[in-house]
Amino acid sequence: MADTDRDAVAVSQRDYPFYKGWPVDIPALKWLVPLASVALASAILLGQLTIFANGYLQLVPGLLLALLPMLGLALVAGRHCMALFRRVRLKDIGWMFGFAVLNYALAVPLGYFSMRYIQTEPNAAIAGLGDLETAAKVQFFVNSIPQLIGEELITIVPFLAILYFLTRKMGLSTRSAVIAAWLITAVWFACLHLPTYNWNLLQCLILIGVARLVLTLAYIKTKNVWVSAGAHIINDWATFTLSLVAASTGAG
Repeated sequence: MADTDRDAVAVSQRDYPFYKGWPVDIPALKWLVPLASVALASAILLGQLTIFANGYLQLVPGLLLALLPMLGLALVAGRHCMALFRRVRLKDIGWMFGFAVLNYALAVPLGYFSMRYIQTEPNAAIAGLGDLETAAKVQFFVNSIPQLIGEELITIVPFLAILYFLTRKMGLSTRSAVIAAWLITAVWFACLHLPTYNWNLLQCLILIGVARLVLTLAYIKTKNVWVSAGAHIINDWATFTLSLVAASTGAG
């Protein structure tokens, strides 16, 4: 490979995949395939499939949430769909924890503001975590891993699709398109949580939407879904643990 080719590949690998034709070009109409798979995965998330409510079957919705967006992307990008996931280096682990800490630094004052000034709804699944048997608690943590990776994918795939349409079809600069995609997908993600919080739109936009902005920022910084997923898992596992500690303290 010539030096100029190597330089071009190196530059591309530091950029977002797909929207400029690296590692493969996805035409406008073909973007509808991964977006349809994201919509299907989101419907499964919103549907709360009760047929998978018991035992190891509880893993199925989370697995589908993670697999369907990748399947849709694979149908149009082939093996290049894995461009969303890059090698995890030591500094990437640092970014996972850094963005998780940033998320909590924002969540604490926003949570206080929300409880003080608006009516908020609890997350029933987290609130009831302390009532579960030990094995069920462990399974709850394990089940969350594919689901949280899936939640990243149902955000990042639309993010890249919006980036493509705004830059390639509407002529926006990459910077402007990234900001627009960042905000649009945060609202999308917040709205997906409306059933969880009894359709409290303001609560979802303030708490879930801002958290999503931070998690997507992890992807914007690193171009690696593993990093945003890692930050997401750290955040949620910390929340689960604090809920268990609070339940234990209250019981005692």
